[in-house]
Amino acid sequence: MKLRYRADIRTLAWALVLMPGLVAAQYLRPSLAGWLMPLSMYAAYCAAVIAHNHNHVPTFTGRTTNRLFSAWISIFYGFPTYGWIPTHNLNHHRFNGREGDVTVLVKPGEPDSAWIALTHFFRSTTTQGPILARYRQMLYGRSKAAWLGIWGQYLVVYGAHAAMAWLAIARFGLGRGAFVYLSALGIPAFGALWGIMFTNWVQHVGCDPTSRFNHSRNFVSSWMNALVFDNGFHTVHHDKANLHWSLTRRAHEQIAHHIDPRLNASSIFSYAFETYVLRRDLGLHELARETR
Repeated sequence: MKLRYRADIRTLAWALVLMPGLVAAQYLRPSLAGWLMPLSMYAAYCAAVIAHNHNHVPTFTGRTTNRLFSAWISIFYGFPTYGWIPTHNLNHHRFNGREGDVTVLVKPGEPDSAWIALTHFFRSTTTQGPILARYRQMLYGRSKAAWLGIWGQYLVVYGAHAAMAWLAIARFGLGRGAFVYLSALGIPAFGALWGIMFTNWVQHVGCDPTSRFNHSRNFVSSWMNALVFDNGFHTVHHDKANLHWSLTRRAHEQIAHHIDPRLNASSIFSYAFETYVLRRDLGLHELARETR
């Protein structure tokens, strides 16, 4: 159980202490359900980020340990971690917002809106589904063991959620039990899936997918990146997909001067507030034309 990078001590603290600790607290003291749900949603979002990081740079040196860690993270993330391979590695990193990218349905120059951003999850899941199905079919032809392994991942995720829902209902009754489960695991897992796709949307909408440096938006706030494992540095991630998350800040600083300043936003919260609430024109609709 050896880590590849010492920085992943924090990854383990979140995955093995924070995430299960929040679930256990609500199951042991159901009066905390609801009150702790915002923290559970944050932890689940971090599970999505960790699943993404683990997908690019495995956390441990051992294959078995990495597989066990993938299964553990998937419970809080709410989806089997194999899904990153066909939709993210093989598709998103290949097309990077250009035509053919099934994860980010961005058309350069078209205006964005709160409704488009908030509903991106539902459009993106529709286009990602066929990619996942084709990947499973491809594996079936190549390796029955790998194909069965994928369905095993589904069994772990949804089996764990079903078991935890049953446990909560058995202990606290239907109404209160359902609320405890939804607060501790159910809603946070859905929020993690929605949130990571929303993040992917705002990291690409209004950018120029044909540009070397302006294909992605970055969120450079130190406090925000400290909370989400430096997930805000997206340009360098596309340039160096297998760079460990702890090294992306320095790598971003080395290329930041090449990136249009409008694409180095402070935080995802300030960007979303200015764009979708205040509806300020940040001039990004001109970016694709300017950088060509």
